[in-house]
Amino acid sequence: MRQSAAVFTGAAVVQIELPTSDAFVLPGITWGAIEAFPTPAYWTYQVMARRIIGGPPRHRLGSTLAEEVGACLLGGHGIPASIGLAAFRRLQSLGVFASVPSESEIFDVLSQPLEIDGRQIRYRFAKQKAHYLSAALSCLSTETPPLDSGKALRQWLIQLPGIGFKTASWVARNWLDADDVAILDIHVLRAGALAKFFDENLTVEKNYLELEEQFIRFAQAIGARPSELDAIIWFEMMSSPRTVTQLMGGSLAGVRPRSPSPSDAFVTSSSRGRSRSNKGAADAKQTRLFE
Repeated sequence: MRQSAAVFTGAAVVQIELPTSDAFVLPGITWGAIEAFPTPAYWTYQVMARRIIGGPPRHRLGSTLAEEVGACLLGGHGIPASIGLAAFRRLQSLGVFASVPSESEIFDVLSQPLEIDGRQIRYRFAKQKAHYLSAALSCLSTETPPLDSGKALRQWLIQLPGIGFKTASWVARNWLDADDVAILDIHVLRAGALAKFFDENLTVEKNYLELEEQFIRFAQAIGARPSELDAIIWFEMMSSPRTVTQLMGGSLAGVRPRSPSPSDAFVTSSSRGRSRSNKGAADAKQTRLFE
C-alpha cells in the first residue's frame, strides 16, 4: 500500500502518491512518513506541492553577475538574511556593482547603519567583506567567467578572495539555475543528517564535494532538481528552529509534525489518517537568500 497526500490549490485538489514509509529511497534510507518532518517523503511532498502551487523558484538576487556575487558575498555565516539583503540593496542603489570601487569606498557604505524594521543595525564584518567585494568586482571587470556549467563558474569563483565552495555554489546556482552544484549551508547539512542521506563521517570543511554528490544523488532519487530542493530545505529548516534543535538532540524515530500556523495549507495523509500542516506556498516570496 502506498502513502498519499493532497495538495489544495484553491481550485482543485491534487493527490500525490509515494512509496510506503518503510520502502527504500536509497540503500539504507527509507522514505519515512509523508507528514513527518523531515523525512525523504516529506521533502518529496514539499517539492511537488511547490511545483503545483508556486511555480518554478526564482533564485537570482541581482540583475548582473557582479550583483549576484555581491549579494552572496554579503550574506552567509553570521549574517541574518534581512541584514545581508539590506546591505546588498544599499550598494546596488548606489551603483557600486556597475563600477570598480576601492575597498575603502565599499567599507564607507557598509559602515553606515542600516534601517531594518524601524531599527538601526550595523553590518557585521564590514571591513572584511569590503576587501572581498572590491577584489571580486575588480576581477569581474577584467575577466570573463565561464558560464557553460555551474561547476565551471564555481571553479572560477573560488579563486577569488573570501569565496569558498558554498558561496561559489550559491552564485552558480542562482545565476545559472545550475543543478550540478549544491549549496551546503547549515540547514541543508542538518536536514541531511536527520534524513540520513549524508555520510556522518564526512565534514563540509574537508569533504564538500563528496557531500555535494550525496545531496545531488538524494535529489535525483526523490525526483527533485537539486536547485529547488536546497531552496525548499533552507526555507523549511530555517522556519522551524525549535523543532530542528529538538530533533538534532535525538533521532528521527517518533518525529512529530510541527504545530500548524495560521498561514499553513493543509495536507491529508492517507497513511496516517490525520491532517498535517505544510507551508504550501509560504515561500512564494522568499528570495533564498542568506543564511
